[in-house]
Amino acid sequence: ANKPNMIPTINIDKPSPSLLREACMKTGFFYLSGHSVPQSLIKKVLSRSADLFALDTSSKTKVSDAVTSRGYTAMGEETLDPKNQREGDTKEGFYIARDVSQESVRYDPGRFAAPNVWPDEETCPGLTDPEGWKNTMTEYFDVMSDLGLRVVRLIALSLDLSEEYFDAHFRFPLAAVRLLRYAPVKSYPETGVFGAGAHSDYGMITILLVDDTVPGLQIHADTGCRGREWIDVPPVEGAFIVNIGDMLERWTAGLYQSTVHRVLTSGTSERYSVPFFYEPDFETVVSPLDCCCKIVGEEEARKKYSSVVMGEYLLMKYSETHADFSPEEKKN
Repeated sequence: ANKPNMIPTINIDKPSPSLLREACMKTGFFYLSGHSVPQSLIKKVLSRSADLFALDTSSKTKVSDAVTSRGYTAMGEETLDPKNQREGDTKEGFYIARDVSQESVRYDPGRFAAPNVWPDEETCPGLTDPEGWKNTMTEYFDVMSDLGLRVVRLIALSLDLSEEYFDAHFRFPLAAVRLLRYAPVKSYPETGVFGAGAHSDYGMITILLVDDTVPGLQIHADTGCRGREWIDVPPVEGAFIVNIGDMLERWTAGLYQSTVHRVLTSGTSERYSVPFFYEPDFETVVSPLDCCCKIVGEEEARKKYSSVVMGEYLLMKYSETHADFSPEEKKN
């Protein structure tokens, strides 16, 4: 089913907090237009991402760190919906996060604070201009971090809070760019084969860049008369797709929804996408906000949403879904 009108467009340049509130309450998804991320940078990110994934597997596996979840993740390594999947997601990925050197006082690999793993001439001789590759991805990470904070501030306004309400929790945000390439494998939901299994996102917000020629994203949304069903979220040229994650649902006591979504691939072509995950600081304790509890009902809210620590929740989720993620190795 395709109901594009269910997912509104928010212009970040002339934002409407009330329209955003409605979107977050209804589906937890919206298109984001009016952003100042240059189209030229977006094109470069997608083409350089394709360059990396075109390398041979032996090169790609050299740029990976399973302890800090950086760099390359192999095809099928992630299973987002373990209960319903017969095999891992038919996609490969590459994680880029805040670059924290081993000399930094903030270095702490057990809390995702570590250096990135970059391809270079030695590990990836087939990659043209590895230095340019690194610069493009670093620039994209920085630009998206700025955009992430702008969206978080708009979310605060939509909850009738002060614009800077969440700022204190985003001093060292757990932010990550993830390059993804979906293989040209046909998804069969009925037998448990998916581009990406059904899941909700773990943190605050995800800002998704998709190649606007290849569809595939579906959300499990309440369409009214028939309850929840899978609906397509087609790409819109020049707009990002934004969705809210589990932490914002918890903060809002369920007023805003972290909606389950999946990717089905047609099998006829590859699909490239680049989610940017923007989450609060590792040690942020997330528990329902009073203003939301009043709307949802105090008792109900506290019963359903206990307090959690952002980083610990993320570590747990990564361990459940990534076969190669082994954070305990950091203790050696």
